[in-house]
Amino acid sequence: MQQEIRLKDQTANPAPLGLLGFGMTTVLLNIHNAGLFPINSMILAMGIFYGGLAQVIAGVMEWKKNNTFGTTAFTSYGLFWLSFVGLLVMPEIGWTVATSSTAMACYLFMWGLFTLALFIGTLRISKALQVVFASLTALFWLLALGNFTGSAGTLTFAGFVGIFCGFSAIYTGLAQVLNELYGKDIFPIGPVN
Repeated sequence: MQQEIRLKDQTANPAPLGLLGFGMTTVLLNIHNAGLFPINSMILAMGIFYGGLAQVIAGVMEWKKNNTFGTTAFTSYGLFWLSFVGLLVMPEIGWTVATSSTAMACYLFMWGLFTLALFIGTLRISKALQVVFASLTALFWLLALGNFTGSAGTLTFAGFVGIFCGFSAIYTGLAQVLNELYGKDIFPIGPVN
Protein backbone atom coordinates (compact mmCIF):
# COMPACT_ATOMS: atom_id res chain seq x y z
CA MET A 1 0.00 0.00 0.00
CA GLN A 2 1.39 3.38 -1.03
CA GLN A 3 1.17 6.20 1.50
CA GLU A 4 0.47 9.78 0.41
CA ILE A 5 2.88 12.41 1.69
CA ARG A 6 1.61 15.97 2.10
CA LEU A 7 3.89 18.93 2.60
CA LYS A 8 2.76 21.87 4.70
CA ASP A 9 2.67 25.15 2.80
CA GLN A 10 5.14 27.48 4.52
CA THR A 11 4.85 30.37 2.06
CA ALA A 12 3.46 33.77 3.02
CA ASN A 13 0.00 34.99 2.05
CA PRO A 14 0.45 37.05 -1.15
CA ALA A 15 -3.08 38.52 -1.08
CA PRO A 16 -2.16 41.62 0.98
CA LEU A 17 0.52 42.57 -1.58
CA GLY A 18 -1.97 42.27 -4.40
CA LEU A 19 -4.75 44.07 -2.53
CA LEU A 20 -2.48 46.93 -1.49
CA GLY A 21 -0.99 47.29 -4.97
CA PHE A 22 -4.47 47.40 -6.42
CA GLY A 23 -5.96 49.59 -3.69
CA MET A 24 -3.32 52.29 -3.49
CA THR A 25 -3.07 52.63 -7.27
CA THR A 26 -6.86 52.72 -7.59
CA VAL A 27 -7.19 55.48 -4.98
CA LEU A 28 -4.57 57.63 -6.71
CA LEU A 29 -6.03 57.21 -10.21
CA ASN A 30 -9.51 57.96 -8.94
CA ILE A 31 -8.44 61.10 -7.14
CA HIS A 32 -7.56 62.17 -10.70
CA ASN A 33 -10.93 60.89 -12.00
CA ALA A 34 -12.67 62.93 -9.29
CA GLY A 35 -10.99 66.01 -10.78
CA LEU A 36 -8.46 66.82 -8.05
CA PHE A 37 -5.31 66.65 -10.21
CA PRO A 38 -4.36 65.75 -13.80
CA ILE A 39 -2.98 62.40 -14.88
CA ASN A 40 0.76 62.46 -14.22
CA SER A 41 3.90 60.37 -13.87
CA MET A 42 3.03 59.42 -10.28
CA ILE A 43 -0.13 57.64 -11.44
CA LEU A 44 1.63 56.05 -14.41
CA ALA A 45 4.52 54.80 -12.25
CA MET A 46 2.10 53.36 -9.68
CA GLY A 47 0.20 51.69 -12.53
CA ILE A 48 3.34 50.05 -13.89
CA PHE A 49 5.09 49.06 -10.69
CA TYR A 50 2.71 48.67 -7.75
CA GLY A 51 -0.64 48.25 -9.48
CA GLY A 52 0.92 46.28 -12.33
CA LEU A 53 4.04 44.31 -11.47
CA ALA A 54 3.28 43.79 -7.76
CA GLN A 55 -0.12 42.31 -8.58
CA VAL A 56 1.33 40.02 -11.25
CA ILE A 57 3.89 38.81 -8.69
CA ALA A 58 1.09 38.28 -6.14
CA GLY A 59 -0.86 36.33 -8.78
CA VAL A 60 2.10 34.04 -9.46
CA MET A 61 2.51 33.52 -5.72
CA GLU A 62 -1.22 32.65 -5.45
CA TRP A 63 -0.68 30.07 -8.20
CA LYS A 64 2.03 28.48 -6.05
CA LYS A 65 -0.52 28.30 -3.21
CA ASN A 66 -3.03 26.59 -5.57
CA ASN A 67 -5.46 29.54 -5.36
CA THR A 68 -7.14 29.83 -8.77
CA PHE A 69 -9.25 32.83 -7.74
CA GLY A 70 -6.24 34.77 -6.40
CA THR A 71 -4.10 33.86 -9.41
CA THR A 72 -6.79 34.96 -11.86
CA ALA A 73 -7.69 38.16 -10.02
CA PHE A 74 -4.23 39.49 -9.18
CA THR A 75 -2.59 38.54 -12.47
CA SER A 76 -5.49 39.94 -14.49
CA TYR A 77 -5.71 43.25 -12.61
CA GLY A 78 -1.93 43.61 -12.69
CA LEU A 79 -2.11 43.25 -16.45
CA PHE A 80 -5.07 45.64 -16.50
CA TRP A 81 -2.85 48.32 -14.95
CA LEU A 82 -0.04 47.64 -17.42
CA SER A 83 -2.42 47.73 -20.38
CA PHE A 84 -4.11 50.89 -19.06
CA VAL A 85 -0.76 52.67 -18.79
CA GLY A 86 0.02 51.42 -22.30
CA LEU A 87 -3.23 52.94 -23.59
CA LEU A 88 -2.16 56.29 -22.17
CA VAL A 89 1.54 56.22 -23.02
CA MET A 90 1.71 54.53 -26.45
CA PRO A 91 -0.02 57.42 -28.27
CA GLU A 92 2.26 59.91 -26.49
CA ILE A 93 5.39 58.20 -27.81
CA GLY A 94 3.98 57.78 -31.30
CA TRP A 95 3.38 54.02 -31.30
CA THR A 96 -0.32 54.30 -32.13
CA VAL A 97 -3.24 56.70 -32.23
CA ALA A 98 -5.07 57.58 -29.02
CA THR A 99 -7.93 55.33 -27.94
CA SER A 100 -11.34 56.79 -28.79
CA SER A 101 -13.88 57.34 -26.02
CA THR A 102 -16.06 54.59 -27.49
CA ALA A 103 -13.17 52.12 -27.57
CA MET A 104 -12.23 53.05 -23.98
CA ALA A 105 -15.87 52.51 -22.96
CA CYS A 106 -15.75 49.00 -24.48
CA TYR A 107 -12.46 48.26 -22.71
CA LEU A 108 -13.86 49.37 -19.35
CA PHE A 109 -17.17 47.57 -19.90
CA MET A 110 -15.36 44.27 -20.52
CA TRP A 111 -13.33 44.74 -17.34
CA GLY A 112 -16.59 45.38 -15.49
CA LEU A 113 -18.08 42.18 -16.88
CA PHE A 114 -15.00 40.21 -15.82
CA THR A 115 -15.15 41.81 -12.37
CA LEU A 116 -18.82 40.94 -11.98
CA ALA A 117 -17.95 37.27 -12.57
CA LEU A 118 -15.23 37.47 -9.91
CA PHE A 119 -17.67 39.23 -7.56
CA ILE A 120 -19.87 36.12 -7.78
CA GLY A 121 -16.82 34.15 -6.62
CA THR A 122 -16.36 36.42 -3.60
CA LEU A 123 -19.75 35.29 -2.31
CA ARG A 124 -17.87 32.19 -1.12
CA ILE A 125 -14.86 34.04 0.32
CA SER A 126 -15.39 37.11 2.52
CA LYS A 127 -17.58 40.14 3.06
CA ALA A 128 -14.59 42.48 2.64
CA LEU A 129 -13.80 41.08 -0.82
CA GLN A 130 -17.47 41.35 -1.75
CA VAL A 131 -17.26 45.10 -1.06
CA VAL A 132 -14.06 45.42 -3.11
CA PHE A 133 -15.40 43.55 -6.13
CA ALA A 134 -18.92 45.04 -6.04
CA SER A 135 -17.54 48.58 -5.91
CA LEU A 136 -14.98 47.74 -8.62
CA THR A 137 -17.73 46.42 -10.90
CA ALA A 138 -19.66 49.66 -10.36
CA LEU A 139 -16.49 51.69 -10.98
CA PHE A 140 -15.70 50.01 -14.31
CA TRP A 141 -19.26 50.40 -15.56
CA LEU A 142 -19.52 54.04 -14.44
CA LEU A 143 -16.24 54.79 -16.21
CA ALA A 144 -17.51 52.96 -19.30
CA LEU A 145 -20.74 54.97 -19.21
CA GLY A 146 -18.87 58.24 -18.68
CA ASN A 147 -16.55 57.52 -21.61
CA PHE A 148 -19.41 56.41 -23.85
CA THR A 149 -21.62 59.42 -23.11
CA GLY A 150 -18.87 62.00 -22.53
CA SER A 151 -20.49 62.88 -19.19
CA ALA A 152 -17.96 64.67 -16.97
CA GLY A 153 -20.35 64.31 -14.01
CA THR A 154 -20.47 60.52 -14.41
CA LEU A 155 -16.68 60.34 -14.59
CA THR A 156 -16.34 62.51 -11.47
CA PHE A 157 -18.85 60.35 -9.59
CA ALA A 158 -16.95 57.27 -10.76
CA GLY A 159 -13.82 58.81 -9.26
CA PHE A 160 -15.44 58.88 -5.81
CA VAL A 161 -16.66 55.29 -6.22
CA GLY A 162 -13.08 54.37 -7.18
CA ILE A 163 -11.64 56.07 -4.11
CA PHE A 164 -14.03 54.04 -1.96
CA CYS A 165 -13.15 50.85 -3.85
CA GLY A 166 -9.41 51.45 -3.48
CA PHE A 167 -9.69 52.14 0.25
CA SER A 168 -11.79 48.99 0.70
CA ALA A 169 -8.97 46.98 -0.91
CA ILE A 170 -6.37 48.73 1.28
CA TYR A 171 -8.44 47.92 4.38
CA THR A 172 -8.77 44.27 3.34
CA GLY A 173 -5.05 43.89 2.63
CA LEU A 174 -3.92 45.58 5.85
CA ALA A 175 -6.52 43.65 7.87
CA GLN A 176 -5.04 40.39 6.59
CA VAL A 177 -1.51 41.47 7.56
CA LEU A 178 -2.44 42.76 11.01
CA ASN A 179 -4.83 39.91 11.83
CA GLU A 180 -2.10 37.40 10.98
CA LEU A 181 0.51 39.27 13.04
CA TYR A 182 -1.72 39.46 16.10
CA GLY A 183 -3.21 35.99 15.67
CA LYS A 184 -6.79 37.26 15.95
CA ASP A 185 -9.34 39.32 14.05
CA ILE A 186 -8.51 42.88 15.02
CA PHE A 187 -9.92 44.20 11.75
CA PRO A 188 -12.87 42.07 10.61
CA ILE A 189 -13.09 40.96 7.00
CA GLY A 190 -16.23 38.88 7.55
CA PRO A 191 -15.90 35.29 6.37
CA VAL A 192 -18.94 33.96 4.56
CA ASN A 193 -21.23 32.13 7.01
